[in-house]
Amino acid sequence: MVSILDNIVWNSLSGPHNIYAEGTGAARRYARGFSPIIGFQDRNNPDFDSLASVCSVGETFYTDGWTGIAPDGWQIELETTMFKMVWAGPMPAVNEAPDAVPLGAEHSAEALELALLTNPGPFGLRTIELGDYYGYFEGPQLISMTGERFFAGKYREVSGVCTHPDFQGRGLAKKLMLKVIRQEMLRGEIPFLHVISSNLLARGLYERMGFENYLESIVRMISRTH
Repeated sequence: MVSILDNIVWNSLSGPHNIYAEGTGAARRYARGFSPIIGFQDRNNPDFDSLASVCSVGETFYTDGWTGIAPDGWQIELETTMFKMVWAGPMPAVNEAPDAVPLGAEHSAEALELALLTNPGPFGLRTIELGDYYGYFEGPQLISMTGERFFAGKYREVSGVCTHPDFQGRGLAKKLMLKVIRQEMLRGEIPFLHVISSNLLARGLYERMGFENYLESIVRMISRTH
């Protein structure tokens, strides 16, 4: 049975995140400043033509589940696989991070800096506007964060999970994740996340926390050449 989660990028961009999307055909992208991600309504027959007016030459994007040949004007720069993992554990009994700081627009630069350093996935200056984000600071420095990205139906993604290398080993990201998971479940939502298949350390952690593998799919980095 097909799940809304199977094509969560398109379902987000054409649904709750339509206000953050560009493109009106059967392919949409997150607007400039957000995560550089494209969603196709039909990934077997992607509508690249409808992207011509909203994607500039030289821009790089990520796609999920598209396996076809790149059309003229586009190139595939990188291809790997990732797992969609869905929360199967109980609701966390307590807020594990009551001291976490809610991140707002005033923290956008710090969030982007941390994401560029740690590479939790495609991230932009405005990505933290896509959901609730929380972080820990050491003085003025943001050292760990977790938030939300894709959202459609009852599924809401736990995303942007990262900790500065100098502050790893304290369990900060895990506490922030459990906070977000609890918050989502209290809203009646189903938490899920994405993790690159080769990242065995992260996959093992997520499984121990309570996530289960749902689907492994192709993820590509593509760019417009002309």
